Amino acid sequence: MYCELISVAILATFLHLGNTYSFRNCIETANSNHTIFKCANHQEKSVKEIVDDVLLSATNVTINFCTLSHIPSGSFSNLPMLEVLTLNHNSVGTISKDAFVNLTYLRTLNLSSNAISYFSPYLFRGLHNLTELFLADNRLANLSQDFFSDLTNLNTLDLHRNRLVNFSAVVQSISKLSALRKLDLSFNNLINLNHSASLPQSLAILYIGNNKLMTLGSSKEFLSSVKVLDLSYNKFLPTSAFNDLNLGSITYLRLRSTNVSVIKLLNSTRINVPPWHIDFSGFGLKTPQSLCKQLSHYPMKHMKQMDLQSNSIQILSSSAFSSCPHITDLLDLSHNDMKSVSCLEFLTGQKHLEKLRVENNHLTKLITCNITKNLSFPSLRELSYRYNRILEVNAFAFSHVPKLTKLQLNINIIAYLDRKALSGLRDLVFLRLDNNLLSDIYAESFEDLHSLKKLIMRNNQIAVIFRNTFLSLRNLNILDLGGNKITHFQDKAFNGLDSLTNLYLDRNRLKEIDSQQLGKFSGTLEVLDLQGNYIRFSKLERLSPFENLTKLIDLKLDGQLPYGINVLPQAFFRGLTSLKSLYLKNNYIAYFSSDIFDDLKNLTLLTLTNSGVGVTKLMPGIFKNLRKLEMLLVENMGIESFSKEVFGNLMGLKVLDLNHNALQTLDVELLENLTNLQYLDLRNSPLSCNCDNQDLQNWTTNNQRVQLVQLYSLTCQDINGSYFYNFDINVCYVKLELYFFASTYTVTILLTLIPLLYVKLYWKLKYSYYVFRSWFGEQWRRLREQEEKCIYDAFISYNSADEKWVMEQLLPNLEGNGSVFRLCLHHRDFEPGRNIVDNIVAAVYNSRKTVCVVSQNFLRSEWCSLEIQMASYRLFHEMQDVLLLVFLESIPERQLSTFHRMRKVMLKKTYLQWPGPDCTDPIKAQGLFWKQLKRALTSSNSTSQEKEWMEADVQRREQRDVASMEEGEYLVNQPQMDEEACYLMP
Repeated sequence: MYCELISVAILATFLHLGNTYSFRNCIETANSNHTIFKCANHQEKSVKEIVDDVLLSATNVTINFCTLSHIPSGSFSNLPMLEVLTLNHNSVGTISKDAFVNLTYLRTLNLSSNAISYFSPYLFRGLHNLTELFLADNRLANLSQDFFSDLTNLNTLDLHRNRLVNFSAVVQSISKLSALRKLDLSFNNLINLNHSASLPQSLAILYIGNNKLMTLGSSKEFLSSVKVLDLSYNKFLPTSAFNDLNLGSITYLRLRSTNVSVIKLLNSTRINVPPWHIDFSGFGLKTPQSLCKQLSHYPMKHMKQMDLQSNSIQILSSSAFSSCPHITDLLDLSHNDMKSVSCLEFLTGQKHLEKLRVENNHLTKLITCNITKNLSFPSLRELSYRYNRILEVNAFAFSHVPKLTKLQLNINIIAYLDRKALSGLRDLVFLRLDNNLLSDIYAESFEDLHSLKKLIMRNNQIAVIFRNTFLSLRNLNILDLGGNKITHFQDKAFNGLDSLTNLYLDRNRLKEIDSQQLGKFSGTLEVLDLQGNYIRFSKLERLSPFENLTKLIDLKLDGQLPYGINVLPQAFFRGLTSLKSLYLKNNYIAYFSSDIFDDLKNLTLLTLTNSGVGVTKLMPGIFKNLRKLEMLLVENMGIESFSKEVFGNLMGLKVLDLNHNALQTLDVELLENLTNLQYLDLRNSPLSCNCDNQDLQNWTTNNQRVQLVQLYSLTCQDINGSYFYNFDINVCYVKLELYFFASTYTVTILLTLIPLLYVKLYWKLKYSYYVFRSWFGEQWRRLREQEEKCIYDAFISYNSADEKWVMEQLLPNLEGNGSVFRLCLHHRDFEPGRNIVDNIVAAVYNSRKTVCVVSQNFLRSEWCSLEIQMASYRLFHEMQDVLLLVFLESIPERQLSTFHRMRKVMLKKTYLQWPGPDCTDPIKAQGLFWKQLKRALTSSNSTSQEKEWMEADVQRREQRDVASMEEGEYLVNQPQMDEEACYLMP
């Protein structure tokens, strides 16, 4: 049921937010599945403004370090699924009674570190599932009786650092909390524990330290169910305050820095306190003998733990604990004034002790301890001397504790560690020597530590690792040598580390990576930390120092000194086939080759933050093999472009940090293709607020998948005071009026030109189309080759209505009666099944001449018009004299004016007129007609003779005029014929 509600909440969230997945004041934690949000350091005065756009699916919201002063009603009404709400470290002073209404799933509420002095009695009404409530560090002085009455499942209540005075009022307010287990009232102003109601029986942990208690003043059974009671730092609290109190359930009682005398407490018969559960720290017990003497009166032989911190102990005699019950687990002597522990003689008689802490004392030296029966503590497993002033550790310093598994000597000033100091510790598993002044370590130092698994020697002065130093540590898993001064490793320095998985060499002075030394860890090493050294490479290097580390998972090379690595050699990461995390930040690398990461096919985290020099140009394909990469951090790299060639293959990417780069725009299509991307940081990048980014703006405010961090804080670099999410993109679109004007203007022009073009160019365009088709089908070339080998003397173009004249007059006179002409006729010579256009083209180009029999019917025929167009093309464009016009009837000038191609032919060429019935002598005129037509058909197509014909033009014109007058009007010349015109007949 709850899962279904979450799904509904996520769906409702996107509907509520209008599809956006970026937040004004909050950041969703990466990989939290829309549930965890952090909102910090904002100046908004209203909680509603901060969380208004947080997803409805949120279950964990943190709002801290803001300037909030008031939480009004319904502030979280848009977050019904909240389980954890943290409002600490703000300036909240008042909260409306309905501020948390309807948060029925809330389990944890943290209002600590605010300025709250008053709560409405009904503030927590309805929060039945609340289990943890933190109200620490506020100004609460009083609590109403039913203040927490609705919190029936409350387990933890933290009220420390307030101004509470009336303990009885506190008890009344919590008396009905049947599930309450922990109550913290420390650092208040309580004077006594007088009460008018009982504590909940479930209460097991009660902290009342750092108050002003002078008396407990409570009933005998008031604390009978409490198991952990802390009354520390109530400096006026006397021993008598415990008289007649039933503390029989106590498992831990802390009375540090009170006026209670532990001796009197143990001697009193009126105090029912189990002594083995008392923390004896801070009682001023300079010697524990008196304490042990009192404890010996109790019928107990064993104590699990004895805490003697802050008792000003300086010296412990050999019999200090001999009369105490056997301590089985821990003896804590920290925060005292001890200067020596000798060989732990003070533990005489404590043969069962497992853990000893002597931290924060004044120890200066660990002496040699001879092995004797009386000074051997075979049960001791853990020993800690942290935070002392130990300068030297002598040989055999731990011979008396041969079974140690954990030894902590860190945070001292150890400058001398004898080569035999750790001898005999064959069971030691964990050794800390960090934060000392050690300069040399030797093989003898660790020769007995066959069981050691973790060795930490960080922050010392070690300069060289000598050969065979770790030869005996065959079970060592973790070796931490970070923060030293190591410049190199001697040959065989790492011999013996057969099980090493983690090697930390960060912040040393290494100048190169010894591939031969590291190669010894080929089968085991998983973590290698080399950050903060002096490692540099040249472009000439070709061998990878990691080639054999096939099991390495985590590699850190950050911040090489003084100026970074600068150069990554070719194939630098070869062999790291298992690597998952690579850290290269702060290295100022001048150039990244396109194949530098090719071997890292299992990489999931790559950080290159601050690794660029100025403007970094990432080469295309640099991430091509990183298909499993989930997190890419390239902050402050000077990246200028977000291209598919660079980022296109990162299909598994979830987190991309591009903060502080030089990006002015992003490819939205590429962002869409990164299908797993969830988190994108573009802060402090100079995004342009212009038309180049209109798609990016739309994407950032409408995408449902990728969280763009602090989108609403991204400013326009080129427009002061503007924000990227809402810069004006109207200028990027054509105005509607302009669009309509352009459309109507274009339509008007087209409607004007189309008829004109139809009249003037229709046939030319159509002819050109058909010519192109013929050319495309290799018809054109073939026809041109056949021109000199024409099949026909003439192609007769006529309308079917004039077929009678053609068959009865033209055909007998040109092909019959002994004539040698061969004519091409539609119905007789066109190839059956062939396209008619192809037939026309073939007829024109397979004939020496084209004779157009012009009549009214011819002018109305589309196909006849196409035929004369093709013939005239040869006449005007190919300069071939192939066209003859024969008019069967007189056609008025006005009818011919629309046939511009025919008019042009008539202006250039002589045409023949068939003698009509009104002719004076038709028989004679027809004979002359056929004579002239035959002469025209036999004339050459070439225009090479045109010049001669033009010179005789005048004489021929006169002769024709005379013949025309004598023989009839069968030959007509146009009066507009220009000088270049040629007669059909010579």
